[in-house]
Amino acid sequence: MKNFVVKTVANAAALAVAIWLLKGITLSGENTARKVLALILVALLFGVVNFVVKPVVKLLSFPLFILTLGLITLVINALMLMLTSWLAGRLHLAFHVAGFWSALVGGVIISIVAWMMHMILPDDQD
Repeated sequence: MKNFVVKTVANAAALAVAIWLLKGITLSGENTARKVLALILVALLFGVVNFVVKPVVKLLSFPLFILTLGLITLVINALMLMLTSWLAGRLHLAFHVAGFWSALVGGVIISIVAWMMHMILPDDQD
């Protein structure tokens, strides 16, 4: 349970940094409390997408991993962020990614920040 909370906090922080740095990734809300709640829900959704969909996509695109020496990971991360944006829209969450390039840069930012957060925050393995 603790690991789940740590990953959700890390995802929320990473998404917040991407929203703050990029004009193409937005989170809107009536007030700060609504934005924070939406951010946490989007972080949970992003975690579910990365847990369920990403492994399947990685498995199916394994030949492209070899061919591109792993650079296809950037595209897969962008697609997972765009899928999260689409699902957030379906769930009436105020999170939006405006295009592939925003998703690509956002995916890089989220990967770096999430990695740093996982290094800082304790988890079940500590």
